[in-house]
Amino acid sequence: MSEWEPSAGIEELRARAALFTQIRAFLSSRGVLEVDTPLLGRFAITDPNIELFEVATPDGTRFLQSSPEYAMKRLLASGSGDIFQLGKVFRSAEYGRRHNPEFVMLEWYRIDWTHYQLIREVAELLAGTLRLRTWQIWSLEALVDHFCQINLHDATELELKAAAVNAGVDVVGNLGKLDYLDLLMTHVVEPGIATWGLVFIVDFLEQQAALSRVIERCGNPVAARFEAYVYGVELANGYWEESDPDVLARRFEADNYLRSTRGQAIREIDDRLINASRAGVPDCAGVAVGFDRLLMLAQGRSELSQVMPFSWPLA
Repeated sequence: MSEWEPSAGIEELRARAALFTQIRAFLSSRGVLEVDTPLLGRFAITDPNIELFEVATPDGTRFLQSSPEYAMKRLLASGSGDIFQLGKVFRSAEYGRRHNPEFVMLEWYRIDWTHYQLIREVAELLAGTLRLRTWQIWSLEALVDHFCQINLHDATELELKAAAVNAGVDVVGNLGKLDYLDLLMTHVVEPGIATWGLVFIVDFLEQQAALSRVIERCGNPVAARFEAYVYGVELANGYWEESDPDVLARRFEADNYLRSTRGQAIREIDDRLINASRAGVPDCAGVAVGFDRLLMLAQGRSELSQVMPFSWPLA
C-alpha cells in the first residue's frame, strides 16, 4: 500500500456510510434528536485512565474531547429531551488493532430510563447490525465467580493477585483491587466470553461507578452501569447517570487525587457540568458505542484500520 492510499477498501467505506445511515434512522425513528457539540473544549476530563490532546488556541489551551458527554448533559439540562450524537472523539496514546487516537463514537441519552431499560435498546441496535438473535446479561460478580471461582465483593487484593497469577498473568509488584480486576477482565473474562456472542455485564463495583449512580443489589452497593461485549470485544459502556452535583464534584476531586499520586497533570473541574446538574439534568440513562469497532465486527475484520478511511499512521 502506498502512503497516500486509504487504509480501508472501497467496499468497507460503502459499508461505513450505510452504517451511519442505519444508526441515524434507528434512533430518529424512536424520537431521539441528533445534536452536535464542540470537538474542542476548555476543560479536560479528570478520569485518570484517559488523556487528551491539547491544542493551543488564541484563547488558551483547549482539549480535543474524548466524549460529548458533558456538553450533551448541558443540553439535557436545558430541556432537549432524548438526544444522540454520532461523531469524532479523541484519546491520546491509544493506538493498536482495536484502538485509534481519533475514532467515531455514538452516544445517546434516554430520559426517565434506567440502564436496564437502555440495555434492551442497545441490544436491538447491536444484534440487528451484527445479525445476532440472542444476548445474555451477567453480573460482574457472577462472571468472576464463573471463570475465577472468586467472590468479587469479599475478595482481598491478595486473592485477586493469586487468581491473576494462576491465569498466567505476569504480575509485577503490588497493585490495587481494581488493577487486579482489570487484569482478570482482559486475560480471563474477555477471552472466556469470546464465543458467547452479545454479552452485557452489569453490577460493577461501587469503586467503578465513574459517572453512574450507585444502587444496591443483593445486599451490596454496585455501580448502575453496563458494558456490552460481542465475541469478547467491548462495544458499549452505559450508565444510569448520576446527577447529584455534590456526588459528581467529590468524584472529580477523587480522580484528581489519584492523578496526583500517579504523577499526572491535575485537571480543572468543569464547573459548567456541575452547574447544569444543579439546574437539573433529568433522570436518564446514557450509553457510548464504538462505531468503528461495531463496523469492524459487522464486516468480519480484525483491525480498526481495515474499516477506517485513514487510520492513525496515514492521517
